[in-house]
Amino acid sequence: MDDPNARLVATLLEARQRHCFPPDVRKAAPEFVAQVLGLLFPHFAERLECNAAAVRRDVTAVEANLQRIQGLLAPHYPVTDTGLVTHFMAGLPDIYDWLQQDARAMFEADPAARSVDEVVLTYPGFYAIAIYRVAHSLHRLGFPLLPRLLTEYAHQRTGVDIHPGATIGRRLVIDHGTGVVIGETTVIGDNVKLYQGVTLGALMVEKALADKKRHPTIEDDVVVYANATILGGETVVGKGSIIAGNAWLMQSVPAKSVVTRRSEVRPRHGGEGLDVLDYQI
Repeated sequence: MDDPNARLVATLLEARQRHCFPPDVRKAAPEFVAQVLGLLFPHFAERLECNAAAVRRDVTAVEANLQRIQGLLAPHYPVTDTGLVTHFMAGLPDIYDWLQQDARAMFEADPAARSVDEVVLTYPGFYAIAIYRVAHSLHRLGFPLLPRLLTEYAHQRTGVDIHPGATIGRRLVIDHGTGVVIGETTVIGDNVKLYQGVTLGALMVEKALADKKRHPTIEDDVVVYANATILGGETVVGKGSIIAGNAWLMQSVPAKSVVTRRSEVRPRHGGEGLDVLDYQI
């Protein structure tokens, strides 16, 4: 008797043979996040031993796990730089320093925050930034796939979608966080505040533009309020500017600009439609 599933089996067998990822790759991101954040912040540690020997043990464990992940990926994503893991570990003190500044900035920016510990433990914006900074370091070193796995895990947990290729300065504040999108070629300066629903995106989504700057530049000390959308690789928001909630911006603005969406209240008449959205700069 002919096997009714023979064609299906043959098709899926070929797919499995071409994409034979070990199951451990799928688990790599959450396990690595827990391990690295537990090393950097006692708040995330499964067990806390406050002595040098314990810290050295945890450092060694992170290094060994990263080497293991690199080995798992090697058949599909071979790399020639054998020093990737060593370079990442050497950069962890700087990542820690930047994350401390992020946490302090969030505490100082939010009247609801009672302590920096509260920010570290409970703020999804901080969690997303922490994972991004780890992923960005790996991305810059050329570590394959894992940076995307890390930021997608953060996306699932927090609703904040930051591409590991984005360049983000010190003391970033993401308040509330849900719905924030930061594209791959975005450049963000120091002391920037982003509220929920902000999109820093591309004007066009075309594969031919993969190696071009597609996302905006946000200079130092800018505040972007909820649900604002800023698009385009040539769009620069000048230092100290404020972008109001729901604004839609596709052109550069000079330093200390205020971009608002005009609000008005007027009666509707009959079946009239909505006017074209009117933005002021």
